[in-house]
Order: sequence, then C-alpha cells, then structure tokens
Amino acid sequence: MKKRILAVLLVSAMVLGLAGCGGSSDSSSEEGKQEETAEESKDEGSPETTKIRWNYGTSGNVMVTIAEEKGYFEDEGISIESVPADANSDALTMLATGKVDVVSNAGTSNPLQQIASGVDLTIFGGHMVTGCMPVVAKKGTVWNGPEDLIGKKFACNPSYFAFTGAVMDLGYDNPLEAVEWVTYTDYNDALSAVVRGEVDYALMGTGQNYTVQNMDEVDIMCYQSDIMPNYSCCRMECQTKFLEENPNTIKAIIRALLRAQCYYESNKEEAVTLHAKKINAEEDYVAAYMNDDKHYVVSVDPLRNSVERAWGILDKTGFLDENAKEINIDDHINTDLYEEALAEATEKYGDENPEFYEKMQTFYEENNK
Repeated sequence: MKKRILAVLLVSAMVLGLAGCGGSSDSSSEEGKQEETAEESKDEGSPETTKIRWNYGTSGNVMVTIAEEKGYFEDEGISIESVPADANSDALTMLATGKVDVVSNAGTSNPLQQIASGVDLTIFGGHMVTGCMPVVAKKGTVWNGPEDLIGKKFACNPSYFAFTGAVMDLGYDNPLEAVEWVTYTDYNDALSAVVRGEVDYALMGTGQNYTVQNMDEVDIMCYQSDIMPNYSCCRMECQTKFLEENPNTIKAIIRALLRAQCYYESNKEEAVTLHAKKINAEEDYVAAYMNDDKHYVVSVDPLRNSVERAWGILDKTGFLDENAKEINIDDHINTDLYEEALAEATEKYGDENPEFYEKMQTFYEENNK
C-alpha cells in the first residue's frame, strides 16, 4: 500500500510538472506506467512478514526441522523464531494474545474449542495427520475393537473425538456414559494406572512409544488412527487477522513445508537424526514413532473434512461452547491459500519429485472437497 501511495504521489508530481512545461499530452501515459509498476510490485508475492514466531511444542515439528536445516524457509524469504510454551493451552493463549504467529502442535480439539469460545483463529494447514498414539492394556489383554471400551475404565480425555466418535458409531448416543473415562494430566500417570490395574486401557502420547514398546507389563492394543483414519492429530493455525494481512507469508510457509514433507518421505533415517538433534532426544526415542509409517503420518494439508468431522463430534459430546451453534466452522478453515501454494510449489519445485506433488494434489482433493 505504501508503494502504491508513493507511486500515486510521484505521478501527481509528474503531471503538475509536465503541465507547467506544456507536456500535458504525455501525462496520461506516464501515469499509466507508474500505476502498472505499482501493481506489479504489489503482486510480486513477497512475504508481508519475514520472521514468524512459531510454537511447535517440546516434541517439535519434523517438517519445520527439515525446512530450517535444508534452507527451504530461507529460499522463501522467511525465518522462524521458536517460542516455547509449557502446554497446548498456553500455546493457544499466546496465539490468541498475539505473542506467537503460528501454532502447529496443539492438536485439533484445542484450537476448535478456542474457536467455539469466540477466539478468531483460522486453520490453514497441518502437521500430524495421525500421531502414532497407542492404546495400551495389561499384557495378555485381547483386543477386538472399540467395542471393548464399553463399560470399561479408559484413561483418555473424552475430548479425544476419535474415540467418542467410534463409540457413537457403535450405536451409543451418549459415549460419555458408555465408557468410564478417566482423565490424567500426564500420560505416564495413565500408564502407571494400567500397570496397577486401576484402569483397563490408556491412551498414550506420541512420545510414549519408546517406553511402551520396551515394557513387559503392557501390550499395545491399537493406535488412535486404527479407530479413526486421518483423524487429524495436529492442525496448523494462526489468528484470522494475521492470515488476512499476510497471505503471501502463509503461502511461503506452506511451500517450504511441502518441500520439507517431500524430503522427509524420501529420507526417513536422516529425518530421525535431524529431529532427534533438534529436540535433544535420543534417536531411538524418535525412531520409535517416526519409523511407524502406518500410524505416524505428517502432512501440510489442512484436512478440511477431518476438521469438520471433529467439530461435529465435539459439539455432540458437549466439548464446545454454546456459541459454537452460531459458528460455521468452514469460516475458520482456509484451504484456498494451501491450494494456491500447492500449485505454486508444484510449478517451482515439482521437478524435484513429480510423484510427490501429484500425490499431494490427490490427497487435497480427497480431504478438502
């Protein structure tokens, strides 16, 4: 806008100057050239904001890790400032108050609950589609499916909509009564409760995979993605105002992360090493979930359909503010910028791996239309 105002002022000065010298016949063409230059500058697509304050939790975001390590953000003219938070709720509070620009590791329920309460956020991309979150029980327990949860003690916050949704699919109108949900603030406490026999099952976080895979006392029954495919583990969101004021920045973020996802899918072993170093963890710890291609899936795609499904389940189970009845969740999911960025990345970087970009286009059509 400043460039456009400057261009107009320059044009005005030229018109006045030329009129005083008897050169008025050229003023209109000169004005047109100046306005055309201003428009070209406006449409260059340069990021409006070049430093993005980002919270990606203590577990990090492997696509961000790769995009920083390989210089993909730099290629797009942006840089990332990591802003830590103690919990998902803290990250979203910082987002709502403008202390961070982007959050990518706060799940899906949390941002949806914020939106329902009146916070103006927009989901524009994604991180984990499925987060390799195992359900564990005492060793020797037989698992038949989500029907085994009925009437049992399940250490899981019922706002994890994959499970309440699955219980409703079994025909139970009130999943909160069909299962005895026991909530712990720490996954390790939930794990201990299984070992002590205080609960029948417990949902574990992504970071507990290494621990439970090496325990003799428990067995993994299933993973959350077995209960609900593409359930949407973590979305990428920002304030709606930030997105509206920085569309080129948002697209630059997406293009860089698409390249990072492409690299990740072809270089898993290196990705494990890079990410372990980034989050100061042992490689075995990261490999325990990242090498599970079936249950650990990352994607920049916004997953509109999955977010809409989550919103509906959370509403039916009472985990959204009453204000949600007046909100169209589609107004808080922006897929247009992702679609544009995907097309731009395909044109700009598609030769690096044509099959990947074709796959991402197909995935987008399947999960957002």
